[in-house]
Amino acid sequence: MAAVGPRSSPHGALSRQLLLTLLVFSFACEACKNVIFNIPSKLEADKMIGRVNLKECLKSADIIQSSDSDFRVLEDGSVFTARVVVFSDEKRSFTILLSDTKTQAQKDITVLLKHQRKVLRKRQTKETILRRAKRRWAPIPCSMMENSLGPFPLFLQQVQSDAAQNYTIFYSISGPGVDQEPLNLFYIEKNTGNLYCTRPVDREEYDVFDLIGYASTADGYSADLPLPLPIRVEDENDNYPVFTESIYNFEIPESSKLGTTVGVVCATDRDEPDTMHTLLRYSILEQTPRSPGLFSVHPRKGVITLTSHSLDRETAHTYTLLMEVQDMDGQFFGLKATSTCLITVRDSNDNVPTFRHNAYEASVEENTFNVEILRLLIEDKDLINTENWRANFTILKGNEKGHFKISTDKETNEGVLCVIKPLNYEENRQVILEVGVNNEAPLTRDTAIRSATMSRAVVTVHVKDQDEGPECNPPTQDIQIKENSEVGSKINGYKAYDPETKSSKGLRYKKLHDPQGWINIDEISGSVTTSKTLDREAVTPQNGLYYITVLAIDQGGRSCTGTLAVNLEDANDNPPEILQNYLTVCKPKMTYTEISAVDLDEAVNGPPFSFSMANASPEIRRIWTLKQVNDTAAHLSYQNNAYFQEYDVPVTVEDRAGQSATKTLRVNLCDCVHPSQCKAASRSGVVLGGGAILAILLGVALLSCVLLTLVCGAVGIRKEKHFPEDLTQQNLIISNTEAPAYDRVCSANGCMTHSVNNSSQGFCGTMGSGVKTGGQETIEMVKGGQQTLESCRGAGHQHTLESCKGGGHHTLDSCRGGQVDADNCRYTYSEWHSFTQPRLGEESIRGHTD
Repeated sequence: MAAVGPRSSPHGALSRQLLLTLLVFSFACEACKNVIFNIPSKLEADKMIGRVNLKECLKSADIIQSSDSDFRVLEDGSVFTARVVVFSDEKRSFTILLSDTKTQAQKDITVLLKHQRKVLRKRQTKETILRRAKRRWAPIPCSMMENSLGPFPLFLQQVQSDAAQNYTIFYSISGPGVDQEPLNLFYIEKNTGNLYCTRPVDREEYDVFDLIGYASTADGYSADLPLPLPIRVEDENDNYPVFTESIYNFEIPESSKLGTTVGVVCATDRDEPDTMHTLLRYSILEQTPRSPGLFSVHPRKGVITLTSHSLDRETAHTYTLLMEVQDMDGQFFGLKATSTCLITVRDSNDNVPTFRHNAYEASVEENTFNVEILRLLIEDKDLINTENWRANFTILKGNEKGHFKISTDKETNEGVLCVIKPLNYEENRQVILEVGVNNEAPLTRDTAIRSATMSRAVVTVHVKDQDEGPECNPPTQDIQIKENSEVGSKINGYKAYDPETKSSKGLRYKKLHDPQGWINIDEISGSVTTSKTLDREAVTPQNGLYYITVLAIDQGGRSCTGTLAVNLEDANDNPPEILQNYLTVCKPKMTYTEISAVDLDEAVNGPPFSFSMANASPEIRRIWTLKQVNDTAAHLSYQNNAYFQEYDVPVTVEDRAGQSATKTLRVNLCDCVHPSQCKAASRSGVVLGGGAILAILLGVALLSCVLLTLVCGAVGIRKEKHFPEDLTQQNLIISNTEAPAYDRVCSANGCMTHSVNNSSQGFCGTMGSGVKTGGQETIEMVKGGQQTLESCRGAGHQHTLESCKGGGHHTLDSCRGGQVDADNCRYTYSEWHSFTQPRLGEESIRGHTD
């Protein structure tokens, strides 16, 4: 089965279905040769038939013309049909004329159009055996114009099957446009195979329809395989190009260079891509303001660039461009669209600020400050309230002493000149300042080159005279007085003067502040007289000076305040002084102790010191020696055979001027490791005098009597087999031992032990007594049998007392009431001492009283 086109119709389907087959032939390598195009019998309007290389013929051609109005030639050599062209003859030709208006050169190219007819091959006559060819479908390219005007139904092509020669064939189709959306757009005649379209089609909605054709017999037998029937919708230039934005907004600095890109405009076209229908060209229709022309646009890319050096924000700060885009590469018959482009010119610092006047004058009274005296106006064409407009003022000359300051008024952009330090009419009656101005932002490069220096102006400031009071200048004046000077010594004092007359005549002086009250000031002359003896060491000078505040008053009552800085010249009136009083030397760990001295006088009367034992006895000299180690210290050393005791060592120290002093040091030579051990012992030895020792002995004797009385009383209590109620009150002794929870009550004849753990009670017999000889002693008491009193070692001796009582032998483990500990009823001497010491003290006091 095959598909064939209509046999008679001015709008034959064949001319709209065949794709353009273009072959360009050119002769050899020479330019302006004839060009041959092979074309179909019919061409639709705006169809490209080929391309000619115009550059090879005339490279500088600026006018391109066609001798045949049915064809038009573009700048790139593309040849398009201007209208529908039907070829009746086999050949047709036309000429392309090329002209260069500058050189007046002209050349032409001949274009030959050849229509190639399809030649059917004849069957070979020599073939004697007939063979049946295999039936097959041959898809024929088919197309239709979008938005066709009909008439409808519009015939597209005829589908035929080879089986129709022997059978009755019925044709049918399916696919988009038939039984799929859009429905009923195509149909085929059942008996003839003619394919029709029922209505116009928009290519932008459907660009191709893939139909399937079927050939079947009356009984439903498929005579051939299904045939694909693609129907392509040919594009028509029916869509206008559209800009992506209706209004474009761009910015560009006014100092931009030539060729700077401003922005890019872009348009789209829904027609078929890569055809003349979508070949867009951009242009600028209008610029507002019109003159001068500053911008251009790339015809293909839509890039807007700056084409002039005349861009100035101060002339126009915004520009409006009316942009146009046209398809068909900008040909007059192409479709057009417009858009607006707003270009804002950003301000650059291309204008130098300038003073309105070159010279200014101002006046100010002397002795006034923090006052505004002048405002300087400037002009700047840059954008107001930006860093390109705001001014910075600088005083270039004349303000070396810092009397003036200039600042900028942020509202008016004026320079405000102020006096910040008082001026003196007598010193300078006129001050000339040179003031410069620039902007916060730096100038553009081109502007900086044109204006090498900043704008400047001269300001003359006139100083007005005032009737002012006395002047204390300099505020601090120095005098020198030797300490220990005689009372009434007279020295030159403070001097103030009248700035008008430069004289001190008529001024009166008064002392305002004198910390020590050492001087008096003469009211008329201002001279100083000492009223007391000056002692440099009695005060703490500031920077070595003693300050006195003085008030100077003129006849009008106006005053000023000054300061006298008194330099007290030192006299050697203070001998050096040894810092130590009591020293401890641990023998043999320490071989010496250090002695140091200070001198309140100045360095000229101070160290280096010399140390000696000039007033020491021969015994002290034999045991102790002095060795100076630096300007202010010496080492005191002992001999190896020195005894452990305290020594009185006199040491003499002398300064460089011969002033000396002797001090007796108390030195404790002690058997110790650290001096702190000997200090504690020293303090104990001092407390225990002869009276204290006597009191201790009396206390021991009294204690013995008390113990004897308790022992005698214990015998009677044992016979009665009960204890008196006040026994515990008479014999309770405080115990600070950390024994495991035992409470003990001791009496004269024994010890009662209460055990917290097993509630057992034990009563011991006699009590031993011990005498403290310098260490800690322990008293042990055991009931009946054998008793032992062990006294701890004191001063290297041990004493043991054993006493046996009762009718039998008792061990330490056999006390009544259960087993008790071997260390039953132990008490330290410190507890007895705490008990008896207050009473011994009372007896001692009473004895002294008697």
